Amino acid sequence: MAKKRNDKEIAREGIASEIDAINLYEQMAKETNDERVKKVLLDIAKEEKTHLGEFSSVLMREDTAQRKEIEAGRKEVKDIESADAFSKKKKKAKK
Repeated sequence: MAKKRNDKEIAREGIASEIDAINLYEQMAKETNDERVKKVLLDIAKEEKTHLGEFSSVLMREDTAQRKEIEAGRKEVKDIESADAFSKKKKKAKK
């Protein structure tokens, strides 16, 4: 009998699948010369992004450790961007 997946595993698998689908549809949209086809593909990709958000919400609810790490990652990016912005201002002021 196959091992039953828990909700965190299901959500992570769903996230991975949605990301793959988004990448596929956006790549196809870049490759087509037909604007109607491009519009349809980008609309489908947008729907996949909604699904990604839904799976992410489930994962954040089910895995508090994951939620904390994502919040920590967001803070790190914000800190890096703030440091970069400060550095750019400082360089402009020297000119």
